[in-house]
Amino acid sequence: MLPGFSVGYELIFLFNLLFSVVAGYLIGIERESRGKDAGISTNVMVIGGSMLFTFLSALVDPQSTSRISAQIITGIGFLGAGLILRESHGRIKNLTTAAGIWFAAAIGMAIGYGFYVVALTATIASIIIPRIPHIHKKSPESKNFRS
Repeated sequence: MLPGFSVGYELIFLFNLLFSVVAGYLIGIERESRGKDAGISTNVMVIGGSMLFTFLSALVDPQSTSRISAQIITGIGFLGAGLILRESHGRIKNLTTAAGIWFAAAIGMAIGYGFYVVALTATIASIIIPRIPHIHKKSPESKNFRS
């Protein structure tokens, strides 16, 4: 037997990985269909990576899984902060993309901990939420402002 090879967890890991890929693919398809950044590859990697860190954390140190969870949240927050840009006219860009990456990481963590219904529900929500109609209120500084 190979050292560090955990017999018995392979099927759970493969299921979690498949679930992560499917969830990331579905979320990524929704984003790409609207021409947004952070599409299929990004979402699959974020969900899969978060699942992997969480899954391994639960195996290696089941008494202290919150430590790794906190680091995932911090790391994804750092990644998301790098996505947010302020354009020259003051408009903030990629805020929803950053929030989506953060949400995708949470889905991966839910899968890694075995909360499959939570992960499925969150995946469905992350596909539906961006499709909710938005109310755009124009500011007086906007070129298209009508009073």
